[in-house]
Order: sequence, then C-alpha cells, then structure tokens
Amino acid sequence: MVELRKRKPKEEAPAPPPKKKSGSKPQASQANTGSKVAAKEDVASAVQEAAAASTPNGTAAVAKKGSTASGAPKVGDSIDLEGFGGEVETHDGGKTTLGKMVADSKAGVVIFTYPKASTPGCTTQACLFRDSYDPLTSTTGLTLYGLSTDSPKSNAAFRTKQSLPYTLLCDPSATLIAALGFKKAPKGTVRGVVVLEKVEDGSSAKVLAAEAGGPAATVEVVRSAVMSASGGGAVGKVDKESEDKMAAETAGEVADSAAKVDGEGTEAE
Repeated sequence: MVELRKRKPKEEAPAPPPKKKSGSKPQASQANTGSKVAAKEDVASAVQEAAAASTPNGTAAVAKKGSTASGAPKVGDSIDLEGFGGEVETHDGGKTTLGKMVADSKAGVVIFTYPKASTPGCTTQACLFRDSYDPLTSTTGLTLYGLSTDSPKSNAAFRTKQSLPYTLLCDPSATLIAALGFKKAPKGTVRGVVVLEKVEDGSSAKVLAAEAGGPAATVEVVRSAVMSASGGGAVGKVDKESEDKMAAETAGEVADSAAKVDGEGTEAE
C-alpha cells in the first residue's frame, strides 16, 4: 500500500517595502544645494572685502592678467597722500613715501613705472626720460622718479650705468605700484606713468595724468600733461615764474648792453 505525503504549502513572498514619496529627497537636496551656494557666495564676498581692505588705499587688483587695479587714481582725482602706497626705498637705501616726495617738490611729481631694471624696454624708457629730464623738470617744478619692484642694488647699478639724473624707487612688495594702479595680477608691473600736481595744503595731490603705455608713449603723456597744466595750478605757476624770470634777465642784459653802448658813444664824443 502506497502512502501519500502531503505537499508543504508554498511560502508567500514578502510584501515589497513601501515606495518612498517622490519629491521629498530632491527637495532636501535642493535646500542643501541652495545653502551651499549661499555659503560660497558669502565666503567669496568676504575674501573680496578682505583683499580690498588689505590693499593700499583700499584698492584691489582685478584678476585679469595684465590689467591694472580697478580703483586706480584717474585724471582729475584728488588723492589723499596720508599713507598712500606705504613706504618705499630709494636706490641709495633711503626711505620715503609719496606724501614726502610731493611735499619736497616745488609743484608735484612724475612717477613712471617699469617692469625690470636693465632690460631692453625699461632701459629705453629710462633713457628717454633721462634725455627729456630738463624740459620736464626745470621750468615745471616737477620732480621725476622711476618706480619698480627691483632691489636698491639692481636699481643703483641701472642708474649708474645709464647715467640717470633722477631717483629710482624700489618697491619689492608693490604697495605703491598697486596703489597707483600699475600692478599686474597675480604678479608683475605694468609700464606706465602718473603726474601728480601739488596742492597748497600739502595733504593731497591732483592727478594730471595716469596712463599705461610704451617707453616713448609714457614720456609723451608727461609732455602733454605739462602743456595742459601750463595755464594754471602749481605746475603752471612755476612755469610762468620761470618765463618771467627769463624775460627779466633778458631785459636786464639788453639794458646793460644799451648803457654800455651809450657810454662808449659819450667817450667817443
């Protein structure tokens, strides 16, 4: 007799877990993403503010390579000389500031910037200013300076070799260069020139010219600024005084010559 065995009942498959509601996770993700973006923007803003505060005169260099500082002085501006650009060294090891340079001048200062001493372009620029030194300074009352990030030793050798009659300023940290708007980002110096007219109270200076350019172009910028200012201001005043002095000396020489001729004529009679 065959014994029949009962089959075990099939086990039911476990019920699938309930599906998560769509949209809940993306919403949380979007919220997290938004907060991260906002945090990044806050950090970037804080960095920019800190950079502007730590840069001389409160100006910050723009990131684009080869460009100058966005807050650089412009023609017609009046700049406060107190602490402007910090302290720099001269080629002979002395210490000075822009405020002191302006104060020591008769009518103002001309400062041209150059990337590196004793290189071809910078030598050309320095020698062009050397050859134009008397016309740009003798009758205008302006004092001429060259400015770079070179060391006093490099600038002293450069000055001696090229027989430069003016002082070279050494600004390794580029604080004055940046304040004037001629610092490249992230590193380097833009070739350019500024002409600052001395204001009577001595605490500020008026910007007559501020422009980047080649060796010859920077000299022409100064010539144009001097000619434009010859009608008024400290530069024009010194120039007019020089003309008056020369005219007086010429008139005196003519009078002396006339008196001498008259005297010789009387003796002949």
